[in-house]
Amino acid sequence: MSVVNLAETAAVLPEAWSSRRLGLVGTACVKVLRMDELPVEEESHGAAEALLVLDGRLELEVAGMPVSVQAGELFMVAAGTAHAVRPGSRGTLVIVEQPAE
Repeated sequence: MSVVNLAETAAVLPEAWSSRRLGLVGTACVKVLRMDELPVEEESHGAAEALLVLDGRLELEVAGMPVSVQAGELFMVAAGTAHAVRPGSRGTLVIVEQPAE
């Protein structure tokens, strides 16, 4: 095992919203990425996912409602829930999700 500096790992990714898989916890995948103010299209997943903002903020639209997730906050997206990233999201995000089958 080794220590991973999440902010540094996200900072050196080749592009924003391109995540790096850090490993598995059981069957759940842990990823980190850098947010860059630009929106991301709506999506939904077959399993719940956890979105942990390390620094900055994540601006979401979840089931048609705006949600703002600040640094140090965790947002759980229920399985099958439509969600999109709104403009203005920036910083470092950790995602814990079940890999697509």
